[in-house]
Amino acid sequence: MSVRELVQEKYGEAARRVSSGQSNGCCGASSSSGLDVDPITSGLYDEAQKSGLPEEAILASLGCGNPTALAALRAGETVLDLGSGGGIDVLLSARRVGPTGKAYGLDMTDDMLALARQNQVKAGVENVTFLKGEIESIPLPDASVDVIISNCVINLSADKDRVLREAFRVLKPGGRFAVSDVVVRGEIPQEIRDHMLLWVGCIAGALQDSDYVAKLAKAGFESIAIEPTRVYDIEDARAFLSAEGIDVDAMAPLVEGKFMGAFIRAVKPGGACCGPSCCS
Repeated sequence: MSVRELVQEKYGEAARRVSSGQSNGCCGASSSSGLDVDPITSGLYDEAQKSGLPEEAILASLGCGNPTALAALRAGETVLDLGSGGGIDVLLSARRVGPTGKAYGLDMTDDMLALARQNQVKAGVENVTFLKGEIESIPLPDASVDVIISNCVINLSADKDRVLREAFRVLKPGGRFAVSDVVVRGEIPQEIRDHMLLWVGCIAGALQDSDYVAKLAKAGFESIAIEPTRVYDIEDARAFLSAEGIDVDAMAPLVEGKFMGAFIRAVKPGGACCGPSCCS
């Protein structure tokens, strides 16, 4: 089974669980106690943001950050969410850009798209369109988007260079790349890295922060920055790793502070500034 097929299977299962009234943990793993027990997905959205959103949109959130809170979206902008899942970040973006703006959600999983469209109807949001497609081949024209967001999805792609090239293509000159993702800081033995990534992202292929910067620059982006938003402690993963037969205490010194959720910013060059506010 390819990485893409495995992602579709995992996230399709997650959507079906939500539709049947069950909660999910990271990457669709069930949580008998609710989402709050999951150190990856819990506590990302405050009550004001969740207010007015369907419960299913909140339960289907499997991200590692809150890109809509960090992307400084402006009224009238067009936003694209790569890997939009149940639609929570698309619906929040639609609020921020207002009726003169537009929010697109792109997902390749039919069950997630169906759930997202149901959530859109329940939320009564009109300036949203959910598209079926792959983040490696975005079904939008060149230079058609002001801001690209994503929430712990790019790490799942087997061809991140292509994803970033596509993001660059669809952004307008001066457009902003503002995503949450899992990154790794520093060198880690491969076996340990694989175990931690299995926990952090189930099937994640998280990049080292320096590699992420290099790939963004290769795609053409400028003003690249990575800001850690949540560092994953070894204790967060103890139960999972112990069940895998791993000596957690021996592993701890090698991974402490090295796996994190981060906010990744970059800009497509060429935008014209019309004043202090448009360059902020």
